[in-house]
This record gives sequence, C-alpha cells and structure tokens, in this order.
Amino acid sequence: MEKMKKNIPLLFGVAISALFLWLSLRGLKLNDVGEIMRSAKYIWLIPGVLLYFLAVWIRAWRWHYLIKPLKKVSTKKMFPIVAIGYMGNNIFPARLGEVLRAVFLKRRENVPISASLATVIVERIFDGVVMLAFVFLNLSELAKLTGDSGFVGNIQSLALWGTGAFIGALAIFLLAAMFPQVSSKIGRWFIIKFLPKSVQGKMLDFMDKFLDGLASLRSPANVLMVFLTSTIIWLLETGKYWFVMHAFDFSVSFFALMLMNGIVNLATTIPSAPGYVGTFDAPGIAVLVAYGVEHATAAAYTLTLHAALWLPITLLGLYYFLRYLAQEGMSWKEVFAWKEEVESTK
Repeated sequence: MEKMKKNIPLLFGVAISALFLWLSLRGLKLNDVGEIMRSAKYIWLIPGVLLYFLAVWIRAWRWHYLIKPLKKVSTKKMFPIVAIGYMGNNIFPARLGEVLRAVFLKRRENVPISASLATVIVERIFDGVVMLAFVFLNLSELAKLTGDSGFVGNIQSLALWGTGAFIGALAIFLLAAMFPQVSSKIGRWFIIKFLPKSVQGKMLDFMDKFLDGLASLRSPANVLMVFLTSTIIWLLETGKYWFVMHAFDFSVSFFALMLMNGIVNLATTIPSAPGYVGTFDAPGIAVLVAYGVEHATAAAYTLTLHAALWLPITLLGLYYFLRYLAQEGMSWKEVFAWKEEVESTK
C-alpha cells in the first residue's frame, strides 16, 4: 500500500502524458505521420544537435558563474554534471536530474547541496522569464493567423499567469539575495515557530547555505549577465528547432519557432511522464497548426524534434553518469539516497 502511494505521482504524470498525446494525435492517420518521417532529410539534425550542445555548454558556464561566489568550478567540470542533470530529468520522474546535479557537485567539488539547489532554482526562474518573453514577443503575430479560434486567448491567459508566478519568484529571490540578514531572520522565525525542534537545526543550516547560493544575485551586473546568458541559451535552442524544420517540407519564421519554444517549455512544467512526453508534443503541434502547417507534418516534425532534444543529451549524460559511478566506486543506490546527502551538507 505504501509503495502504491509513492507511485501515485508517477501514475498521475503518465495519465497526463497520455491525455496530451491523445489530444495532439487525435484525428491523424499515423501512417501519414510515419510516411512524412520516413521521407525527412535527417542530415539537418546534425547541425541542430551541435548547436544544442553549444547551448548546454553555455548552461554549464552560467552555472559556473552562479556558483562562483561559493567556489570556483570551471565550465569544463560543470558540463558533465549539467549533462547528467538533463539525463536525470529525461528518464526519471519529478525532475530528479536537478537533485542529481546538486549531489554530484557536492561529491566532486564539495559545494553544499542546499546552496547549489538555490542556483538551480535561480536558473529555472530566469529560463521561465525568457520563455515568457518569447511568448509575448510573438503573440500579436499569432493572433493575426488564428483569429478567434480561442487558442490565442488560452496562450495569453497562460502567459499572464506564468508572468505573475515567475516575476514574483524572481522578486523574492532577488530580495533574499540583496537582504540576506533580513531574509535569514524571517526564515529563522518561521522555522522555529512552525517546525518541530527535532528538525530545526537541519533546516536552519539548510536555509543558511541556500541563502549563500543566492550570493551571485547581489550584484545588478550579475543579474543582467545571467539574464543575457539565459536569452542566448534559448535562442540557440530555437536555432535547433530551425535546423530540424529544414528536414521537413514546411517553413515558418524564426519568430514562430521562438513562440513554439516558449510555449512548449512552459507546458513542460505541467506534471507528466519522464521526458515531458505529451506536454511537449501537444502544444508544439498546436502552434504549428495555428501557423498553417498541415497537421500530419506538424506532428512528424514535433515528434522528431522531441526525440532529437531527448536522445543525444540523455546518452551523453548517461555516459558521464556511469563514468562517475566507476570513478568513485558508487552504486546506483548510493546516488539516489539524496535525502541523506541533503542532511549531510554541513
């Protein structure tokens, strides 16, 4: 019974993925989609994958930049850990890859898990802000193409709610970074007031190191640098969308692909099966259909793009993961005992 309860989130995510896949593929003849995929020019995936790996390298640089106030760790050392994080997010539920990143950074560079998790959350907030910018920059163009279909209204509502959430979270983190002593006092009051004494010490230590992880946000120049880096990362990823598009018989503008990128990545925040199955595909297909792309072609392209985003980085991350296990003599069980790792961040 206890095991079944633990599996409920995973089962819920699988159900969400199945629903989104059904929504994206209903009314299609899968033979038509398969025929389009068989005739695609897959040579175009090669420059797309290379551009994507460049974006991952820049992600590693951004993480190195955020971690720098705690410890100087080179981008070269960060890159394999970032790849492991992608692998974890792609094959394990609940974005376990983010925890894997923190655990491996702790083991290899002795950076406290709570501090590195703070930088990971900062990354995700900036990513969300850039994705919303991609959406807002192109909503007016999409509105002209879709008229009164209701699709634009749904995207606008999603963008507005998302903006409130991400800007609010960013404001909280910036205030916590700029006023660490005040934030620490408020946090200590909540912990002492509402948590049992048995866990107060661990939570206070966790909070202190978490606030240390926000040190890079205390400089406006650093905040601007992280934002600009995040923008470059997502423009490069949109470049992969553009290259993969050339494998198929359709064409939309780079701005349309920016909109698609923003929408699908915001949609992947919805709980789903590992690898964002369905939650990536359904909105991606819908955006392309709104731009006049034939349904079967839009489905073939989006499914191929999803595979091209998933497979190469997952294989690379798995390679680094297994290599690190061998180097450190670790077992899979030791790696995933991350709760104990969190508790030993002192």
